[in-house]
Amino acid sequence: MSYEIVARPHQQNFIDWAKDKPEVLVLSADLTNSCEVGKWRDTYPDRFFSMGMAEQNMMGMAAGLAREGFEPWLHTFSVFLYRRPLDQLQMSVAYPALKVRLVGFLPGIMTPGGVTHQAIEDIAILRTIPNMTIFEVGDATEAMSVLDIAHAVDGPVYIRMLRGEVSRIFPIDEPFVFNTARVLSRGSDITLITSGIATEEALRAIPLLQERGVSIFHLHVSTLKPFTDPQIAEALKSAKHGVITMENHSIIGGLGSAVAEVMAENGVQATLQRIGLKDTYAHGASQKYLMSEYELDAAALIKRIEKAIGRSLNIDEDELNEQRLVSVHSNAKVEAL
Repeated sequence: MSYEIVARPHQQNFIDWAKDKPEVLVLSADLTNSCEVGKWRDTYPDRFFSMGMAEQNMMGMAAGLAREGFEPWLHTFSVFLYRRPLDQLQMSVAYPALKVRLVGFLPGIMTPGGVTHQAIEDIAILRTIPNMTIFEVGDATEAMSVLDIAHAVDGPVYIRMLRGEVSRIFPIDEPFVFNTARVLSRGSDITLITSGIATEEALRAIPLLQERGVSIFHLHVSTLKPFTDPQIAEALKSAKHGVITMENHSIIGGLGSAVAEVMAENGVQATLQRIGLKDTYAHGASQKYLMSEYELDAAALIKRIEKAIGRSLNIDEDELNEQRLVSVHSNAKVEAL
């Protein structure tokens, strides 16, 4: 599995995209360069506001700017967009359904910063908020194309964004479509639904699984709310040996829970296995280490599929490692901030 690695796909793309959109502003919470808008600030200094480490104030100011016809794009780490300023997010932004865009970096366990920086329940919390739309990008193409999708939404949007060196999994001319899953493979044994960085990890395992005769209906989901794509219900109904979800988030309230709701509402009689954090906090370490320790990686997926089909597939670690022809984030500095 070899993909192009794109350095900072959001940084220059966001500058180019915003050129003819004077209503687009950026608010930063003292993490400007860490969230790839330092160059944006230098390009459009009159449209940039550094709010310091004061996320509650930032949310309130964004609401006021949105009421005046501007389109604020808040850039900070995911945890700082919903934990500390949750009341302001709910009452000042979501309740009046204002066009505020929350660009959250380092979702899930993508940071060695530990529990203070790891957004492991953001989808669960924000999915319950009325008027909120939630996107999660899975590669460089989606990190770039999410701008148009978010811009078109008439209400608040939360984006789980990728930064640094990002794999390009999907062709640049195939941007993601609002509330429409990508069908990555078709099969009838297992229905697999993945999001974010879990998709790339799943794609390491799938060729080995297919070689051993396991057919997989694999959907990649980028729109987590709304979650009404009819393709999802249809794929769930076709699963002979069950359904598996895989996400960089707690198994409670995120993609796995959304899929469980669709299964219940559509009378899908299948076993659901959820790959994600099992009602626990993570600790600080590299992304690759944490995905292995908390069983969010390709090896974990293989174990779940073996459980579902009732037999061993004899896939060893060396075979899986051969699938990672390019080390993701190969030259990126491991950093918490």
